Amino acid sequence: MEKKIFSGVQPTGNLHLGNYLGAIKNFVQLNNDKKNKCVFCVVDLHAITVYQNPKELKDNILETVATFIASGIDPKKSIIFNQSQVSAHSEAAWILSCIARMGWLNRMTQFKEKAGKDKEKASIGLYSYPVLMAADILLYDSTHVPVGDDQKQHLELCRDIAQRFNNDFGAESFFKIPEPLIQKEFSRIMSLKDGTKKMSKSEISDLSRINLTDGKDQIINKIKKARTDTLPMPSNVQELDSRPEAKNLIGIYSSLCGISTDNSIQQFSGKNFSQFKEILSQILIEKIIPISSEIKKLLNERDYLTKILSEGCKKADEIASKKIKKIHEILGF
Repeated sequence: MEKKIFSGVQPTGNLHLGNYLGAIKNFVQLNNDKKNKCVFCVVDLHAITVYQNPKELKDNILETVATFIASGIDPKKSIIFNQSQVSAHSEAAWILSCIARMGWLNRMTQFKEKAGKDKEKASIGLYSYPVLMAADILLYDSTHVPVGDDQKQHLELCRDIAQRFNNDFGAESFFKIPEPLIQKEFSRIMSLKDGTKKMSKSEISDLSRINLTDGKDQIINKIKKARTDTLPMPSNVQELDSRPEAKNLIGIYSSLCGISTDNSIQQFSGKNFSQFKEILSQILIEKIIPISSEIKKLLNERDYLTKILSEGCKKADEIASKKIKKIHEILGF
């Protein structure tokens, strides 16, 4: 059975190992499966829920496209486009915001986390962006959406909105009810300085993350300085629950090698961290440096990246505008 898959990445610059292992690596696998029809969106409308420098945003959009392609996503097999260039996304978001309920949005825990203590100063966009996310997904009749733990709640909201629209307007099955594609392991890569915090570009210390544009020496230095505990490498999976930094580093190694956590533990049980870190650094260099080199090369080919976006936007607009036209008919516009 053919799967229609939609996913997006915010163009906030400095994509890192967490973005790659938690999302983009999975996108590549989905892209390579002939049974899948994939739409990968640079979600620039989502990015502006907090202030973005306009010049940097423009550059970051192209960097995100470069990262997709450098990682192995083939624009001939999948649609790659940026959200702001397909007006159906904004229009559908407004229409669906008239279907969504305040109580549903009030339950979204991510807003509380992102807005912090002073939520009165947060933008309305930051509060309501899960409705835009629902529009993104539903416009393409998506059957499946890759989600991490932090996005599962948003997909549930999307499903609620789709069902409510279908029921309210007697339009059974008009909006497909998408299913989550949950990456069972390694969907959440943590900071190299604190195994209890997600790897993030917003963390002050650059040593907390491996950027996809880092060079060989930077990778070696960051892994060498990555936080660990004083015990030897763990001998079983149960130990990892109380050792977040060890769990994170073993998770990174396992994901890069495509093996289970159990297998990794068997390889390194009882050994010291310095030995493990040397091997992890080499695996990272082997996997990340080719991507880093290709990103840098592609960023010097801005016309090519712009062409990819332009062609992707035309394909996306053709699909999304047809869906909007049908929505107009259902609503009585």
